[in-house]
Amino acid sequence: MEGMEGMEEIIQDFIIESSEALDSLEQKFLELEENPEDSELLNDVFRTIHTVKGAAGFLAFEQTVEVAHITEDILNRLRKGEMKLSTKIMDAVLQSVDMLKALLKSIEENMKEDKMEVDPIVSCLRDILEASKAVAADAPAPEPESEQSESPEPEAVEEMPSEAEPAAEGAAAEPAAPVEVKAAAPPAKKAAAKEKEYNIRVDISRLDAVMDLVGELVLARNRLDRIDSRLMEQYHENELVVQLDEAVAQLSLATSDLQLAVMKMRMQPVSKVFNKFPRMVRDLAKTNGKVIDLVIKGEETEVDKSVIEEIADPLVHIIRNSVDHGIESIDVRLGAGKPGKGTITLSAYQEGRNIFITIEDDGKGIDPEAIKASALKKGLITEIDVKKFTDREAWDLIFMPGFSTAEKVTDISGRGVGMDVVKTNIMRINGTVLIDSKVGKGTKITFRLPLTLAIINALNVEAEGELYAIPLTTVMENMRVHKDQIKMINGKKMVNIRDSVLPVVNLDDLVGIGGAEKEEGEWMYLVIVEIGDRRFGMLVDKLHGQEEIVMKSMGEYLKGTAGIAGACVTGDGKVILILDMGGLVEVMKTKHGIEGDLTRS
Repeated sequence: MEGMEGMEEIIQDFIIESSEALDSLEQKFLELEENPEDSELLNDVFRTIHTVKGAAGFLAFEQTVEVAHITEDILNRLRKGEMKLSTKIMDAVLQSVDMLKALLKSIEENMKEDKMEVDPIVSCLRDILEASKAVAADAPAPEPESEQSESPEPEAVEEMPSEAEPAAEGAAAEPAAPVEVKAAAPPAKKAAAKEKEYNIRVDISRLDAVMDLVGELVLARNRLDRIDSRLMEQYHENELVVQLDEAVAQLSLATSDLQLAVMKMRMQPVSKVFNKFPRMVRDLAKTNGKVIDLVIKGEETEVDKSVIEEIADPLVHIIRNSVDHGIESIDVRLGAGKPGKGTITLSAYQEGRNIFITIEDDGKGIDPEAIKASALKKGLITEIDVKKFTDREAWDLIFMPGFSTAEKVTDISGRGVGMDVVKTNIMRINGTVLIDSKVGKGTKITFRLPLTLAIINALNVEAEGELYAIPLTTVMENMRVHKDQIKMINGKKMVNIRDSVLPVVNLDDLVGIGGAEKEEGEWMYLVIVEIGDRRFGMLVDKLHGQEEIVMKSMGEYLKGTAGIAGACVTGDGKVILILDMGGLVEVMKTKHGIEGDLTRS
């Protein structure tokens, strides 16, 4: 039984590391298409396939070995200069990588290799190999290579035939090296091996459990801080209270350091998601008869694993639409005075406690007039809306669920299909989506995302005796305003803040607790909130300061409540609701009808 469990662990390590290695290969193959003579890159991809083959051979996965072996032979001839890389060869090699991924998937599901139809791809690769040998037979023999490149160094798995030795670590560790988007010079074997000794694979559920415990620790720390500050106010001369204050300060510092350390353990580079797109863009562009460059920037930017999991599908959708409908055909581009090759730029960067991801193309852009005409035809807006909507409001119409149900309108780049799902997914993680476009020039879509979803900074406010938490990422500033500063314009409250006219709403109205018109005092508290490019003022009764909070799920009963992101426990032990400001903007549209009055940043 112990032997079986040990073998399962070895197989799991093989699957994880081989999958990561194959994912990294796609980017390298596409770089090879641009630089087919790059010997460093060729050696890199050869070693990776060679390692996967060796590990699969040790575990007796015959089909995986068969596909990897023929692929390795072709890569070997390419790196020796005995073959020249062509589109046909690249397509066949990419198909072999797809087959290897499918085989790994079957092994993951069943702990054994399902019989799959590998003969077509193997035959295709063998035909390419035989054809190259036939051509080489008529050509002058190349200069012999050094012994090192003729015979690649045996990998760890191949050196360890005994199960008692740590074969899996050798098999798993080697593919983990080529994870960067750009190929790096191969490091010295000994130095690399030494570095890998310090890496350990941890199940994500264990990290989640640690994060939950840190969250509870943060709650306890917040409560101790609150109690400590009260004791210091009353008994600041008491020696024991002073010592308690010092101890709480040390505990608070250690808790913050621990929280940061655990968050960093969960952080992953966005390259985990970005690396899948070069292959996708290549295949889609080829299918549509287009030539497109995908430029990736900031792929080393790190974000919480849970955020990465949520953005993958929205990014796939946006990029697919950019390729399918945003970038014009070669003839159309040349006719418009553009280069025949289109460009999509995918970038990521961190700004404060937010991550920004942008997808920008130099295609035909989104025509706001065509969007308004389409929305009017579907009955989503009125004639009055058509006249008063700005371009940005028109672009936001593509996020309406009803907008994606009718026929595609080519003038709007086809981006209406499914964009409501994109926005829903991004808002679910307290993110925002912003569209900017110029007809004939291109479109830029920006996601603003939180660094982490577990522990956030929030502003605690009060309305009608109830406390609420507002994520600080959406709060621009707080201020006291005199009641005379609030003006009624067309039956709606507005305020002028530094020459910007902002719509104003009462928090108690937004959360549904407002009753009869209440008597407002001379002075009121105004929280300026910004969601994407939307900005408005929210009147609250009191401000209770900032606090780090741990977001808790609302449970199945209250899950999905409009305008509510979750709940948390404050430092004094109260349970309060965390407001979803993006959801409240939707409430403002439907309930208060002030969408057209929201000020742009």
